[in-house]
Amino acid sequence: MLASRIFRRCITIKSTRLTPEQIAEKTKYRNKVSTKAAANSVPIAPTNVMRLAKRLALSGVSSRREAEKIIQDGRVTVNGFVVNNVAHNVTLKDLVTVDEQPLMFKDERRVWIAHKLPGELVTTNDPQGRPTIMDRLKKMGMRNHVMAVGRLDFNTEGLLLLTNDGAYARELEHPKFEVQRTYRALVRGQVLPSKIAELQKGAVVDGVKYRPIEVKIESTKDKDSWLQVKLSEGKNREVRKALAHVRLIVKRLIRIEYGPYRLADLPKGYVLEVQPKALSN
Repeated sequence: MLASRIFRRCITIKSTRLTPEQIAEKTKYRNKVSTKAAANSVPIAPTNVMRLAKRLALSGVSSRREAEKIIQDGRVTVNGFVVNNVAHNVTLKDLVTVDEQPLMFKDERRVWIAHKLPGELVTTNDPQGRPTIMDRLKKMGMRNHVMAVGRLDFNTEGLLLLTNDGAYARELEHPKFEVQRTYRALVRGQVLPSKIAELQKGAVVDGVKYRPIEVKIESTKDKDSWLQVKLSEGKNREVRKALAHVRLIVKRLIRIEYGPYRLADLPKGYVLEVQPKALSN
């Protein structure tokens, strides 16, 4: 029953072989899901004064980095005057246009969970032409500007959070909030108690100090072990580097939880809009 409900609410992003009719139907259903989520939306609460690039990003124009390029190209006006200074500050009361189109501030926080596939980048574009999850979302007709929370590397799979609220994304990512991430890791080699204890103390890898990492052995078979790994910092490739430091070779890495969000039974390659959740203190 639970699996059938998830399938009815999910949006597949495996779109390369979809017909135009299938894409239109899925886009139509996505809009229904979005409307339901909007009814229970959480307001975004930006500061009164913000950088112009942030105003563009909050309005769904682009990412902060792309917004700076748009500003420098002279495509933005504030109260009728062209502004090409990326450090310019504005408020929500200022009239801002991009390519002569006025911006509407989107004051509704939205969150999606995606089951990222291995061999997929979490970025808006890749100079080498490798597949990205953002490209797959666009092919499915998802036009909302979203940002990834806590990126996963090329070969890591599992739970990826997406949101339109930059402040919420930073709260989820910033180490000071200690939002817990949980992974399942398939490793080769013997997992001795001493290795787990070293990670629990907080390893130092290449001069970088890591916070304590909680590791539990879930199962062992044919010299491979499944581990449950919990951490609350989220440094770049932290799990892989920490496990390599204690001489464990990672064969597969899956994120299954991020703060209050769970991957659960969401199928591989699917995206689901969910109710935004407050972070526990």
